[in-house]
Parts: sequence; C-alpha cells; structure tokens
Amino acid sequence: MEHNIPLITTIAAGFGIALILGFVAERLKIPALVGYLVAGIIIGPSTPGFVADVHLASQLSEIGVMLLMFGVGLHFSLNDLLAVKRIAVPGAVVQMSLATVLGMIVAWWWDWTWGAGLVFGLSLSCASTVVLLKALEARGVLETMNGRIAVGWLVVEDLATVLVLVLLPPLAGVLGGTVVAEASASKPLWATIGLTLLQVAAFIVLMLVAGRRVLPWMLWHIARTGSRELFTLSVIAAAISIAYGAAQLFSVSFALGAFFAGMVMRESEFSHRAAEESLPLRDAFSVLFFVSVGMLFEPAILLEKPLQVLGVVAIIIFGKSVAALAIVLAFRYPLNTALTVSASLAQIGEFSFILAGLGVTLGLLPAEGMSLVLAGALISIALNPVLFSAVEPLRRWILARSELARHLEQRGDPYAELPMSTERKYLEGQVVLVGYGRVGKRIASELVARGIPYVVAEQNRELVEILRKNGVVAVSGNAADPAVLIQAHIANAAMLVVATADPLNVRQMVETARTLNPGIEIVLRTHSEEESQMLRKEGIGTVFFGEEELAKGMSSHVLERFAPAVA
Repeated sequence: MEHNIPLITTIAAGFGIALILGFVAERLKIPALVGYLVAGIIIGPSTPGFVADVHLASQLSEIGVMLLMFGVGLHFSLNDLLAVKRIAVPGAVVQMSLATVLGMIVAWWWDWTWGAGLVFGLSLSCASTVVLLKALEARGVLETMNGRIAVGWLVVEDLATVLVLVLLPPLAGVLGGTVVAEASASKPLWATIGLTLLQVAAFIVLMLVAGRRVLPWMLWHIARTGSRELFTLSVIAAAISIAYGAAQLFSVSFALGAFFAGMVMRESEFSHRAAEESLPLRDAFSVLFFVSVGMLFEPAILLEKPLQVLGVVAIIIFGKSVAALAIVLAFRYPLNTALTVSASLAQIGEFSFILAGLGVTLGLLPAEGMSLVLAGALISIALNPVLFSAVEPLRRWILARSELARHLEQRGDPYAELPMSTERKYLEGQVVLVGYGRVGKRIASELVARGIPYVVAEQNRELVEILRKNGVVAVSGNAADPAVLIQAHIANAAMLVVATADPLNVRQMVETARTLNPGIEIVLRTHSEEESQMLRKEGIGTVFFGEEELAKGMSSHVLERFAPAVA
C-alpha cells in the first residue's frame, strides 16, 4: 500500500529536527527559537535532502499564528500597560518610526520600491515578545520596573503591528503591490480604508459586547462538566473558530481575530486555566510556525549579499537600541533602565515574520527581503543573550568614564525626594515599604487601618505621582540605590518591608538599611522556596514565602474549625 502522507511527514520532520536543534541551541545558551528556524532551513527547498511540503507547512503556520496571538491576548493586561504608558506608548511609537525610516533608507539604497521599503522597515521595527519574556524570566527581572517597561513597550509595538496588518491589504495597491492592485483600482482608496476600518470596528464591538459575555459563560458551563478534554477543546475551538470567522465575515486578519479572542477570554475567571490548557498546543504549533518561516529562508543570501545582511543586523541591534536608549534617557529614567530596554529591543521575531510574509504575499516585498528579515532575526536572537549579559558591565564602564552619564544617572526627579512639608511622623519610627504592587497595597491598607505611618519606595514614577495625589507619602526610584532609602529616611525608620520579589537587589537594600540603621527590623518577600531558605540562613531578616504562608493560613483555618470537635 502506497503511503502518500505529506502532512504527517511534514509534521514529523518539522517536530523531530526542531527538537534536536532546539535542544542544541538551549545548551549553547541561545534561544530555542534559533534552532526551530534552522530546522526549517534544513527541511526547506533551499537545502539538499528531504524537502517538506511548503504549502502544508504554510497552513500549519497559520494555526501557529492564531495560537500565538491568542496567547498574547490571553496575557494582555491593560492595567500593566497603563502603569508604564507615559514612556511605553510614545517610546514605542517613536522607536518604531525611526527603525522604519532606517529600513526605508537602506531599501531605497538597494533600489527597492518605497512600498517594499515601508514593509521592510516595519518588519525590522518590532521585537519578539517571546524572546523578550524568556530573557527577562531567565534573569529574574520580569517583575521589576525595568521588566514592566520593556514588556509594556513591546505590547504597544504588538498593538501597532496588528493595526499595520489590518491596514496593509487595502493599502497594498497604492503601495505598489502586484497581487491586489487590480482589485483596489475598482474603488477609491478612502472607501477601501473606510470599509476596512468599519469591518474591524464592527468585529471589535461584537467581541467586546457579545464575546465578553458569551465566552466566559461558555467556559463556566463547560468547566462544570468536569471534563478536562472538553475544556481544552473549547479553548482551542474558540481561538481558531473566532480567528477564522473574523477573517471570513469581517475581512479581519487571523492574527487580530485570535488576539481579541484571547483578550476577551481573559475576562473569565477560568482565564488562568485556559492559558495552561492551551499552552502545550500553542507551543507545538508555534514551533511549526517558526519552522515554516525557516523554510522560506535562502541561506545563499549570507554569501551573495553579506553587506545587506550586515546592514539589517546593524539596524536591529544598533539603530533600534540607540533610539530606545535616547528615548528612555529623555524621559529621565536611569541608565540601567535605558540599557535594559535597549537590549530588549535589539532583536526581531514572530511579528516581523508575519509582516514580511504578508508583504511577500501582497507582492510588496521581494523574496530577497524575506530572507534578509530572517537572517537579521537569526543573528539578532542569537546575540540577544550576550547583549543582556553586557548591560551591567557596560553601565559600570560608562559611569566610570563619562561625566555626562553620571550626571544623567543622578539628575533630579521631582518625585525622588520627599516634600519639605512631609509630617514628622513619616520621618521617624515609620515603616519603609518597598514596592506598591498587589502585596504592597494590601500591607499599606493594614498599616493605614492600624494608624501606622509608612513611606512607599516605588520604581514606577507614574504610580508615585498618583500616590502623592492621594495623600500617600512616597518616593520614586530603585530601593537598591542608597539615595532612595536615604530619601525615605531609613536611618530613623523602625522597619524595612520589601514587598516586591527582587532577588537581584534585595541584599543591596538590606545592606544599605543596616549600614544607616543597624537596629532596623527587616521583613522580606520571596517567590522561591530555595531563595527563602538561603535568606533565612544568612539571617537577613524575617522572610515570607508565598506558598508557605498560604499553607499556614489554610492549615490554621482547618485546625480552628476542628478545634471544638477535638476538644
């Protein structure tokens, strides 16, 4: 019996080779994403040996795009974005604009059309959320202010790119696209764009009004059946069906449809479980997406046009980074934050591939452009861990040799000092509370209820501004910097409470506090049992580990309820 099974062979080859090369990449301290792209190159038509079905791989990659964007929507938090909106929104818009202009300039130098240059520049302007999150998590800085700014910045980039994906097809004819030029010529440009925006708006309203009620209601009733398989199926079916329906009924891209499906599903109390259940399938198909992208890569371009490849890498690693560095410093953030955000943006990933692929499909971007984008992605992602590792040494080197850098690091922040009118009760015998997140806010509420004065030390300048307007005594800055704790009057404080999990800086905070106030009581929060044990052995202070305290609270409740029966 003849086995004509291109789908199975494509999936088997894609997963198998991606597994091997992804493992090798991780062992080399390179993101596994690089291994997946190389796997696609190996089974693609540009290399000898087995060639997978490109058409099938393309369809599988569409599912990967849907599930990737569904995951982005499921984790998209408007509150997290609003917390850093003053720097993330203008910063992302300006940085994307500058990167796009640089891409258009080099494309013009290569005699490409200006439409191709626009798509090319936009493809180089958006960094990979997947690569960023993994890099921040690996260094334990995802929950820090620097991490939140970087993630917020990329969320804005993602939203801007989704808008570009929506507008690019109707504009393709004007930009010089060959695939849709005839169709676009039959109606005015304003009518095409207006109809597209009207369809998108109708879809968004439908999702926000009806979807917000229907999807959580559906998840609730399916969860009541107790069937894990049915719950997983409902999540995946919602993601793919809504994405497909959006494309068919509203002419909305799969990416936007899936994004809003995840965003609306976040409203459900089962959103966390939905994320967990969909994660394995999402990861699997995202691997196939990166493999299929790798299949489009022409390795010969590295030898045939090395200068063009270097130009692309220079825009991604240096052009975007320098632009981000200047923007963050212009917003009066410290050098460490500027360098962290710069390193975060010095790579491109999934949205770049989606944009470039759409450009090729619409006849805007030449195939050579797709290969250059892929080459830039491979090189920049591989170098990204090195850039992150260089952030702190580079900061120290710059500060040691540049008077301007030291001035920028120490310049005045209107919220970095307590007002002269601060009452004395907040300057002596007070609690210094580091971090005003979910935990810090609850601690502050208890202190207010007991009439205990406290001073908040928080990195989020916008949050400090809000706290001061509400009458809370707060100082802006990283508490690992001695100047911040000095401004919080740690020398006369009764207690230091570190309510944010910051393993990198907690020892510096404690050392500063003990140096200025040897008798101060220290209370710390940790996310890790191993970290809590280490801190307790060091005798740094009273350490609270979240899961441990939860178990104690539940055990206490159970024992209290059974106490009469035992007696």
